[in-house]
Amino acid sequence: MAEEEREPEENETPPAEEASAEDAPAADEPATEAPAEDAAAEDAPAEEEGPAEDAPAEEDAAAEEEPAAEEEPAAEEPAPAEEPAAEGGAEPEPLEAVHPKEVRRRARRTHTGEVRPQRGPEDRQAERDAERARKAGQRRAHRVKAREKARRRRAEAPETPAAPPVERPSGRRKVRQGVVVSDKGDKTITVRIDMTRRHRMYEKTVRSSSTLRAHDERNEAHAGDTVRVIESRPLSRTKRWRLVEVLERAR
Repeated sequence: MAEEEREPEENETPPAEEASAEDAPAADEPATEAPAEDAAAEDAPAEEEGPAEDAPAEEDAAAEEEPAAEEEPAAEEPAPAEEPAAEGGAEPEPLEAVHPKEVRRRARRTHTGEVRPQRGPEDRQAERDAERARKAGQRRAHRVKAREKARRRRAEAPETPAAPPVERPSGRRKVRQGVVVSDKGDKTITVRIDMTRRHRMYEKTVRSSSTLRAHDERNEAHAGDTVRVIESRPLSRTKRWRLVEVLERAR
């Protein structure tokens, strides 16, 4: 029994060895904790890299804001050109004469596409009256300006002496002598006027005749009589002469 009890005692490890055996795993613990330190080491760069990644993002945001700030003046440049349309929605009065069709074409080109509210006949008539009044005011202003311009031009123009009155002839009426060739009409006679003249180049005597109709109030003249007639106002479609006297009766 004593030997059996001793054997287990021999097989049993001494307390010092048990302590060393228990410490052995403790010595191995650093080996097991090493991955934890590696994980901490990996986390540390990740935390350090965080600000580094945020910095480029902030730089990109700043870079995007700078072009936007530079582009703002370019967007504001055409604003002055659009001011006249924004004031009243009407185009400024052109300095040059523009055809009404061209004015309407420009208005359609600048139309924004806004739909006008539905209007009744009274509103449409009121709008037409207002447009007519506006155009009448423009015409009135143009006429006043033209009158003032003409008045200034007359005032600045040098004074010219008045032209002397034109002396008109005394109004002596023509008198002709001829032979009655027809007295068939009532109060009307046809007179032949014989004319004799010398040709200016060939110095030859040239005879010609012409007929005229004269007014005979009392039917005194007859065919073949020699009469004297005088010029008068138009008495009919063909009569421009009037009988003065009968010089010689026909034989």
